[in-house]
Amino acid sequence: MNLSNLDKDRKATRRKPTPDLAPAIFGKIPPQAKELEEAVLGAVMLEKSAVDTAFEHLKPECFYVEAHQKIFAAMQALQQKNFPIDLLTVVEELKAREELELVGGAYYITKLTNSVVSSAHIEIHARIILQKFIQRELIRVSNEIIGEAYEDSTDVFDLLDISESKLFEISNNYLRSETESIGSVLVETVKRIDELRDKEEELTGVPSGYPKLDQVTYGWQPGDLIILAARPSMGKTAFALNLARNAALHPSKPTPVAIFSLEMSSSQLVQRILSAESEVHLEKIARGNLEEYEMNQLHAKGINVLSNAPIHIDDTPALNIFELRAKCRRLVNKHRVGLILIDYLQLMSGSSENRNTNREQEISRISRDLKGLAKELQIPIIALSQLSREVEKRKEKNFVPQLSDLRESGAIEQDADIVMFLYRPEYHDLQQDEMGNSTKGQATIKIAKHRNGRLETIHFNSYLEIQKFEPFENNAAQMFIHRGSRMNEENYDEDSPF
Repeated sequence: MNLSNLDKDRKATRRKPTPDLAPAIFGKIPPQAKELEEAVLGAVMLEKSAVDTAFEHLKPECFYVEAHQKIFAAMQALQQKNFPIDLLTVVEELKAREELELVGGAYYITKLTNSVVSSAHIEIHARIILQKFIQRELIRVSNEIIGEAYEDSTDVFDLLDISESKLFEISNNYLRSETESIGSVLVETVKRIDELRDKEEELTGVPSGYPKLDQVTYGWQPGDLIILAARPSMGKTAFALNLARNAALHPSKPTPVAIFSLEMSSSQLVQRILSAESEVHLEKIARGNLEEYEMNQLHAKGINVLSNAPIHIDDTPALNIFELRAKCRRLVNKHRVGLILIDYLQLMSGSSENRNTNREQEISRISRDLKGLAKELQIPIIALSQLSREVEKRKEKNFVPQLSDLRESGAIEQDADIVMFLYRPEYHDLQQDEMGNSTKGQATIKIAKHRNGRLETIHFNSYLEIQKFEPFENNAAQMFIHRGSRMNEENYDEDSPF
């Protein structure tokens, strides 16, 4: 016998893996827990207490073995019929579904019950099964994304949108928060009340910068969705930017703010904020038609104040909810943003997967997702919204907006914690109010919905030439007509139109 050939045969034998080890060495097995799946199914058929625990954590698709999926689905059907779940009823339900032989027959169902001693650890077992399923789903989604990424015809931004959508769907469908007993919640609630009692100021949320508005809202509260609605050219963007500026530069409670502008560029927004802060006319800033004293004023009162303000601006057009969610999470984590402002709701787009839905359904979904995002991040979100033309068609010149005027979706009204309407009589050529007073420069914020407080109408003085809103003063419009280009004493010129 040739010793060299024998030695080669021995080496080949040593290198060849055993059948049991081959998959582990040369392939990958999807995450699974077959034994635990059997234990959970057996426990559900043996003990009534195990039923609710299993059904709370698991769905049929969470099981790796297809037979186990069918068995668990049969158990769910029995529960919906209010039938007991045991060996006999499960077998009968599978017979009715013509699936008994597919799962291994009555013998396999009996085997499941024989392998279980008690349901003492069923919750832990169920959680492990869920974890394995989520791992498999992440692998599946990742492989789909990898396959799409290799395709030259794939739009990369659509792929990003779809990727975030699929990952969020896994999280949203299978990772649920646990319920809490009222006792544990009471402890946190009492602690919160004690903290509020010890506070010197009444504000419990992000300040608006307007005392009367803060008296009603106590600041914008964490988790709230606030809708600011008005007809076009009413000044809602200007008012929203005032809110953003006041929060970011509040003297005692400064809060970082993120502004998502779907209508204007970041440069246009900054010009508006500069105009309000420096009190130089927006038109002159936009055109660059500034005198020397106005440039000094722009630097001293505007640029120097705003340069370090914690305001972050994103002007991505047609932003969808998945992109917004990702951006907001990063801003909260990186910059500790405490207030999000969106201008405006109707310019947002839904998921690219929902192309067949109508616009009203899309806005409803966006509104619902914004509320969910506010609750998830525990910060207030202010979303601007357009009103329908019905406001201007009313009889007797009653142009004050109502909740029914919210454009495209009643879901906005349902999802919002606060709905505010901005209204300027001057816009509708109403020169005097009911008392005969001039309406020049007057603006009103009507709080039409307030889930956690009272409804109120709050009056402001508006100076749209400088994009500024201030607390109401009766004769402010007459006293302060030329406020938009305030001059210092040595440069003051009585003949100047500004």
